[in-house]
Amino acid sequence: MSRYKELQEQIAALQKQAEEARQQEIAAVIAEIKAKMAEYGITLQDLGAGGRRRGRAKAGVGQAKYRNPATGETWTGKGRKPGWLVQALAQGKSLADFAI
Repeated sequence: MSRYKELQEQIAALQKQAEEARQQEIAAVIAEIKAKMAEYGITLQDLGAGGRRRGRAKAGVGQAKYRNPATGETWTGKGRKPGWLVQALAQGKSLADFAI
């Protein structure tokens, strides 16, 4: 058997041993944490882990700032301008004319 192949087998065996040791240590730590939580009456909510969504919350639609008086359509002022506003601006009107 080649030296390289022997070393690869040793690496694989050591990685397996390391993963087994890790799993045992994790189990011991979890048991210790659970015991401390029970001893002190700590809940997941106390730790900030109960029901919180991870990541950034989605922003709401926003409040309308501009309204088309003819149809009642609105625009928040964010994103692309709606067609009715683009046409009105092309006809010489200003945003102030549609402000709510």
